[in-house]
Amino acid sequence: MARKSNPKPNAEHRSGCPVNVSLELLGDRWSLLLVRDMMVRGYRTFREFQNAGEGIATNILSDRLRRLEASGIVSTEPDPEDGRSTQYRLTTKGIALAPVLLDLLIWGAQHEQTAAPCSVIAQMAQNRDHVLAEAYRRWEQRDPTPLIPPFNNPVTSRRDTPDARVTVANPKRSSVTKRASAFKPSPKGKSKP
Repeated sequence: MARKSNPKPNAEHRSGCPVNVSLELLGDRWSLLLVRDMMVRGYRTFREFQNAGEGIATNILSDRLRRLEASGIVSTEPDPEDGRSTQYRLTTKGIALAPVLLDLLIWGAQHEQTAAPCSVIAQMAQNRDHVLAEAYRRWEQRDPTPLIPPFNNPVTSRRDTPDARVTVANPKRSSVTKRASAFKPSPKGKSKP
């Protein structure tokens, strides 16, 4: 639900502009990458974030996780297998960033050279509602299955091969890996298997 706007700017923020307030919470590159890792890759632990591929220093990682928790975007809980360890999880406020991250992913792939296969990005852009519904489902069900493959590899000429794969939900099974064409809408009156 949308929050009512506050006529007075918060004393902690430079201004009451919603863009400014959002950037003060998420404006550094690491915060959004941590949100991405929880939302899209299913990461939950400090070690997973540290090994995500962008090379974040441990002191910065600790600081960003604390900031995200303090701002209500992330919550912590004990690891069910090892109570001494902590797992991180997006809150309702955090998962509400799904449309923002999807738009950033699509925008970045459309306007810059990336390692993301163009065919996967095109399918995600065409089926935005399905991708978002799947991100929310995985969050609700605490499903750590990656939503899309990591794009850490250097850009190659094979990035648009038919083997580009994404993971999508299957109503009969918990999840199944399909080709990027799984995001194509079905013709009217016909349903996809």
